[in-house]
Amino acid sequence: MQERIRPQLNISALAIGRHLLLSHPVKDSVNMIKTSDLFSYKIDKKYSKPAAYFSMEFGIDQALKIYSGGLGFLAGSHMRSAYELKQNLIGIGILWKYGYYDQERNQDGTLKAGYVEKNYSFLTDTGIVFPITIHNHEVHVKAWLLKPEVFHTAPMFLLSTDLPENDHLAQTISYRLYDSHESARIAQSILLGSGGAKLLDILERETEVYHMNEGHALPLCFYLLNKYNNDLEEVRKRVVFTTHTPEKAGNEEHGISYLDVMSFFHGVPKETVLELAAPDTNNLSYTLAALRMSRISNGVSSLHGAVSRKMWTGFDGICEITSITNAQNKTFWMDAALEEHHKQGNDKGLTLRKKEMKRELFRVVANQTGKIFDENVITIVWARRFAAYKRANLLLRDFERFLKLVNNAEFPVQVIWAGKPYPEDFGAIGIFNDIYWKTKDLPNCAILTGYEMELSGLLKRGSDLWLNTPKMFREASGTSGMTAAMNGSVNLSIPDGWIPEFSKHGKNCFIISPAEADDAAEQDRIENDNLLTLLENEIVPMYYKKPKQWVAVVKQSMEDVVPAFDSNRMAREYYEKLYATTETKAKKAKELEVI
Repeated sequence: MQERIRPQLNISALAIGRHLLLSHPVKDSVNMIKTSDLFSYKIDKKYSKPAAYFSMEFGIDQALKIYSGGLGFLAGSHMRSAYELKQNLIGIGILWKYGYYDQERNQDGTLKAGYVEKNYSFLTDTGIVFPITIHNHEVHVKAWLLKPEVFHTAPMFLLSTDLPENDHLAQTISYRLYDSHESARIAQSILLGSGGAKLLDILERETEVYHMNEGHALPLCFYLLNKYNNDLEEVRKRVVFTTHTPEKAGNEEHGISYLDVMSFFHGVPKETVLELAAPDTNNLSYTLAALRMSRISNGVSSLHGAVSRKMWTGFDGICEITSITNAQNKTFWMDAALEEHHKQGNDKGLTLRKKEMKRELFRVVANQTGKIFDENVITIVWARRFAAYKRANLLLRDFERFLKLVNNAEFPVQVIWAGKPYPEDFGAIGIFNDIYWKTKDLPNCAILTGYEMELSGLLKRGSDLWLNTPKMFREASGTSGMTAAMNGSVNLSIPDGWIPEFSKHGKNCFIISPAEADDAAEQDRIENDNLLTLLENEIVPMYYKKPKQWVAVVKQSMEDVVPAFDSNRMAREYYEKLYATTETKAKKAKELEVI
């Protein structure tokens, strides 16, 4: 492991690096990029405060493969809404050479992870190369720019260590999103946080707000702490934090000694680090440290905000945890023709357009599986990241009853699964493969590969029911259901994440009653029974016997999801709730009192 963490920069590599920096000084490179020229739009005065948004992944477009799932889709929608609202926001991310991974199949049809080099002609080479320190060694970083006009986003800088002046191990830091090696993951956080903060200084961009989307960018805080002479209040004035999950795997932590060896702390005194880690003296929780180094933070739904406050109660020195519910960008995700039929009250047009979208999805199903689906049959989709707590296989728990559901000749049902497990999460891969084997010979059931933005859009547009089955209180938000609703797909969900803020059972969605049992197996049994009973007795009969009532649910779902769960609302709230200082909020409140 020691060899894995140590970028052994040899003399020739260092010489090349120094030559490059001397022949292309950073300051000279900056003259090529002026921060005033970054924005292709005139910034709205309401959003003039300069902010920078740090995220390990961004789901901007199918063509730019620097995302894995929900966190990236959310960040991408945020960047698109920042563009639409003309906000003074810059995105900071990493240019992943191999993306997350390419989801493929083995010869027997089971899941296979592939890695293919990605190249993008639409990114702008800024000419900016600068050094950061990782594992006490100099690692060179190159900044690429995604201009706003390419995908209609806020301007974004993507960082890469894939440079000839770095040795091989240093180059691999920006190879794979969420690398499974601990040292590489730590190095990636340093690249994002420290590298992104240093880039902003090099650009001489005034940045009043540093927004961390999840704890991955935590080294940013230590960079600022070093910059402001170990004055934690100066850091807190500038940093805000969004926490995304109550899952342990999503709240990253590492040994303090190990992080120190990796140059994570920017020379910040150990006693300060220990105060930020307390009461643990051995490990640093990224989330806890971020809560202690930020002015304010937010959960990503009202329920998740409450869960987060409970989760971190008893820890001293943490900031306020509010909630700003996640959302998705309507302009990008919603089918324009379907929306137009809905606006005009054209139920026939809406129904016909929905069938067209189902046919588009079913062409992919046929291509991947050789199964021909019927646009007139109710189609259930479960599609999101494969993780154990999300329970992709809950529908199959009582398999005999499931077979009766999908083999019902009077009320036929089609089911599609899709989603990417982490490539080293063999439990989740096992669930994917188990679904494949169980449904392989069923002509109306399919599990798809290649779950990226394009397929995600097809599934949301082509489904009738969007199934969401997480264990209760473990889904922070779950934004896929929002974009499904925008496209006439009705949510069938456990009441977790954003759902309680939206749901009206039988009116705009269907709610699976959660079990009250403490035993996990008993919870699964009860909730599987509740799910199948709901499908058998209410949902499927409504689809076939009461089509007007079904269309009314579809329309109400579309009506209720926008604008409340359009990311323009979310991006607006970030400026109003998170980016505004206490003084600004007080001034605004006073102005409202006068009015």
